[in-house]
Amino acid sequence: MTDLDLRRLEAITDRLIAGHDRRDSPGVSVGVVRDGALVLHRSAGMASIELGVPVGPDTTFRIASVSKQFTCAAILMLAAEGKLSVTDPVQKYFPDMVEYEAPITIDHLMHNNSGLRDMLQNMAMGGCDLAIPIKLSDLVDSIMRQRTLNFTPGTRYLYSNSNFLLLGLIVEHVSGSKLADFLATRIFAPLGMNRTAMVDNPAAVVPRLATAYLPDGTGFRRAQHAYPIHGEGALVSSIVDLALWHRNYETGLVGGAALRVALEAQSTFPTRVTNHYARGLTISDVRGIRTVSHGGLWPGYVTEFLRIPALSTAIVVISNNGGTVPYRIGQQLLAALLDGAPHAYPVPARPDHLSAYVGRFIDPVAPQTIDFTLSPDGDLLGNQFGTPGPFKPMPDGRMAAARSAPDFTCRLIDDGAALDVEEDAGIVRRWERVLDDAPLPDDLAGIYVSDEMAARWVIAGPSVRVDGPVARTAVWSLEPLAPDLMRIVSSGSLGQSWMDAKLLRDDAGKVTGLLVNGGRVKRLELRRE
Repeated sequence: MTDLDLRRLEAITDRLIAGHDRRDSPGVSVGVVRDGALVLHRSAGMASIELGVPVGPDTTFRIASVSKQFTCAAILMLAAEGKLSVTDPVQKYFPDMVEYEAPITIDHLMHNNSGLRDMLQNMAMGGCDLAIPIKLSDLVDSIMRQRTLNFTPGTRYLYSNSNFLLLGLIVEHVSGSKLADFLATRIFAPLGMNRTAMVDNPAAVVPRLATAYLPDGTGFRRAQHAYPIHGEGALVSSIVDLALWHRNYETGLVGGAALRVALEAQSTFPTRVTNHYARGLTISDVRGIRTVSHGGLWPGYVTEFLRIPALSTAIVVISNNGGTVPYRIGQQLLAALLDGAPHAYPVPARPDHLSAYVGRFIDPVAPQTIDFTLSPDGDLLGNQFGTPGPFKPMPDGRMAAARSAPDFTCRLIDDGAALDVEEDAGIVRRWERVLDDAPLPDDLAGIYVSDEMAARWVIAGPSVRVDGPVARTAVWSLEPLAPDLMRIVSSGSLGQSWMDAKLLRDDAGKVTGLLVNGGRVKRLELRRE
């Protein structure tokens, strides 16, 4: 990287974070690593608004799911020592787990293709928000109660924190050490990552840790989070330390080159489509250039860790403002790096027919929905299960969800009456446009029970009262979508979200239950009492 290139990147970074450079705003920190050296490090905003402490070079943040690659690294180091095999069935370490129709292996956990439902969403569907204090055993129990899976292991991809909690516990079982101690001794200390530690207690006092905030009207409020955290997302770290971790991918000081190769190894689905999720890492193609990345999200903390091996470069963005989107900042810096880079194709032009997407579409089989709108700038925005995000044009004319996991692309068909959607594993389905909402079914009211969630949903009119294994205070609302199809809307620490549900009936038309889909819980059946 020439001095001119670096000055240009610094100017772009300063522009991207300028909106955070206030004493009444949480902050953001950005780093660019080139050839193993941290060549750019910029920060703006406050680590503590109350105390007037700005974000600086020594500020640490919870990096949430960026932790997953470290948990996988620990597993792979133990495998290299012959202490476990990635083909081991998970039940070898958790004998209380159900014997499913097809076995779940350690490798399925690392590749997010186990089919296990996400424990955080399991708890949420039982009415337990992230702000409610629970024990680690509550999360483990929510996994062990599962009698059915999202899909047969190895056949699909779906992100699930359950996988990485189990991986962390397997490290502890095999090594005889706490995961925190294993990571500190085997990875952080040798690499000089002195600002990095596994902190599983959300109430722990951590030196230099930025306070987590969420937008609240025109200001901010402290983010609430009370769940214990483990192998799925418990690390506290900094830009400087993540730069050291990136350098290890190039030097192999810890684990050698074999560790990098093993972490980036991908699996293949029965459809012969490659799983973009490697082992705690996402492999994506951006304008023809291979990238390796992972994001992190916890109430008030958001992270993007993005590597571009062909350029010997990494981009790290961390914020203590839950309203910030580090992924977009990282992608804009990546775009600047790719301008003029060999073999990088131009950014596809934005189609002029995006307004034709606006509206709601439903996959009646699942069921699941997506709502399309246009941003003030005319970009296409899609919202699934309450998680909004931009869609970007692809070279083949399709529109793709602009996130690190390329698991939803679509195009309009039948003059805009339907969507041709390709999901993970190359699964293609037709989604129908929803033109008019139907009323809620007259016979919907009743009690619906799930043993897997250990929860009762009491539906009366347009509301749902939830009695779960921990909390019994949640009340949600119902919105009709189509005959016997509805949206269940809830609010929590991360904002508003929804599930899509279908009323189940027997041959005589009598209601027997609900089939529910969330972002990370699929085809969960509740029976009607």
